[in-house]
Amino acid sequence: MISQRNPVVLVHGIYNTTAKFNTMTNYLTQLGWSVYCFNLKPNDGDGHLENLAEQVANYITHTFANKQPFDLIGFSMGGLITRYYLQRLGGVKQVHRYISISAPNKGTLTAYALSRPGIRQMRPNSQFLQQLNHDIQDTLGGINVTIIWTPYDLMILPAHSSKLNLGKQIKLPVLNHELMVRHPRILQAVSQALSEPICSSR
Repeated sequence: MISQRNPVVLVHGIYNTTAKFNTMTNYLTQLGWSVYCFNLKPNDGDGHLENLAEQVANYITHTFANKQPFDLIGFSMGGLITRYYLQRLGGVKQVHRYISISAPNKGTLTAYALSRPGIRQMRPNSQFLQQLNHDIQDTLGGINVTIIWTPYDLMILPAHSSKLNLGKQIKLPVLNHELMVRHPRILQAVSQALSEPICSSR
């Protein structure tokens, strides 16, 4: 096993911008990580998640060298976008550690509130989620995966939909969805996950 400090890319959720990560960015930067993030457009669910994942891929291509390893964090809708990037757009070739925070990995009932295309894809048993979850072990099994979620999440319903049958599951009693990128216990869990050694075969 080897341990190295990679640059970290943060991908925000619906209705968010990079400002959502101000606390996490400052926290990780003070600990010595180089942190990168950008604004997804549109950020209101009016675009398909595949297209937003393409934006992630383009950002990575223009920000890092072709073989530069990095670590990836996706929050909420950003968790699904980053998974698509990893599982369908070849992101696993460069990503060593992946952290999913309060993502609707198995869908959320709140996605029935609006019928925008990206929001429909977050509904339980959507075709998008069925396809993404079908081969998760084959596509993500070779990298460090950490899933962080709270049982008190009122955006991801039911809250345990954030869980995946893969990697390390961290359940923390944070009182709402919005705090999941700035609560001290979340920040500590993230820094610990980013510090975990990776397999020497990577």
